[in-house]
Amino acid sequence: MNTKRISAVGAALLAATTMAACANNASGSSGAANAGGASSSGSGSSSSSSSSAASGPEVTIMVGGMSKQIYLPFMLAKRLGYYDKAGVNVNLIDEPAGGDATQNMLAGQVQGVGGFYDHNIALQAQGKSSEAVVSMLQIPGEVELCRSDLKGKVKSPADFKGRSLGITDTGSSTDFLTQYLSKKNGVDPTQETRRGVGAGQTFIAAMKQKAIDCGMTTEPTVSKALSDGTAFILLDMRTAEGSKAALGGTYPATSLYMETDWVNAHKDTVQKLVNAYVATLKWIQGHTGAQIADQMPADYYSGVGKAAYVKALDSERGIFNATGLMPADGPPTCLAVLSEFNPKVKGKSIDLSKTYTNEFVQAATPLS
Repeated sequence: MNTKRISAVGAALLAATTMAACANNASGSSGAANAGGASSSGSGSSSSSSSSAASGPEVTIMVGGMSKQIYLPFMLAKRLGYYDKAGVNVNLIDEPAGGDATQNMLAGQVQGVGGFYDHNIALQAQGKSSEAVVSMLQIPGEVELCRSDLKGKVKSPADFKGRSLGITDTGSSTDFLTQYLSKKNGVDPTQETRRGVGAGQTFIAAMKQKAIDCGMTTEPTVSKALSDGTAFILLDMRTAEGSKAALGGTYPATSLYMETDWVNAHKDTVQKLVNAYVATLKWIQGHTGAQIADQMPADYYSGVGKAAYVKALDSERGIFNATGLMPADGPPTCLAVLSEFNPKVKGKSIDLSKTYTNEFVQAATPLS
C-alpha cells in the first residue's frame, strides 16, 4: 500500500494545526482531556456547563476532526448544554484522523470515538469488538476535490493512477473510501500515493503546493477550496444521490462508537450519552444553518467565514440522521465497500449485527 503522511506542508502549518486543535478544545470541551486521560478546565461557555454534570459519570470522547461539519453534533451537544441535562460529564478531544482515534480507544486512553461507523467492521475483521451506539450521519458528507489546473485531465477516479491523493491519514475513513473509489474505477490502490494531509489549512496548503493532485475532505474545507479557485469537485457525497452513485447505497458515517465490553459494563452512562445526542439531532432538524452556526465556537468557521459556513451547512443539513437509528441498508453497503479493497475484511465472516446497536436510541428519553 502506497500511503504517506505528508511532510511538504512544513513545520509552520503543523504548528498552526496544533494551535487550532487547542483552540477547539478550549472553546468547547468540558475539561478538554489529553490522550492520557488527564483533564483541564475548559474556557468560555463550556467551563460553566461542566460543573452541573461534575457529579455524573465522566467520559472522554476523541473526535476525528471536531471542526468538520460532519462531526458537528459532538460540540453542539456541549454548547446546547445537553450533556449536563443528560447527567454526564464529557471531555472532547480533537484528533484529526479517525484511525488514530480508534487506536486511542483500543489502548484505553479514551472511552469513545466520534468517527465513521465503518471502523467497527474493520475492527471486527481483526478480532476486536466495538459498536456504534448512535448514528449521526446518513451519508459520508465527503467531497473529492481536485486541483483546478487538472480540470479536464482528471475526470473520474479512473484517472487516479500515478496520482497523489489527499486523505485525512492512514487508516481513516477517507483512506477507506479513496481506495474503494480507485478500485471500483479500475485503479489498483497500490498504483496511487495516498498522503495524510488532515483537513482545513493543511489540506488546502497541500493542494496549493501541488503535494496532492486530488483529495477527500468535508465542509468547511470544501467551501474554502472552492471559493478561491484552488479546486473543483470531482465527486460529491454530500447528498444521498451522490453518495449512492459513488458507493452503491446508503453509507452511514459519523457515529459514537465504543468497545463492546465497555458498553456492556456502563450501559447507564451510554444511555445518558445517547440521550444527549438524540436530543441534539432533533434540535438540528428544527433549526437553520445560521442558528446552528450561532451555537458553534467562532474558530470553527473563521477560516472560511461565517456566511460561507452557514451556506454550506444549509446545503448539507440533510446529511444528519434525524433519529439516530442505524439505517438498515447502511451496514451492508459499508461491508461491501471495505470488502472490495481491504484484505483484512475481504473474505471474512462479519456479523454486522454486532457492529452497531439501536438499543440506546430506542430507549432514549427527551431532555427537559
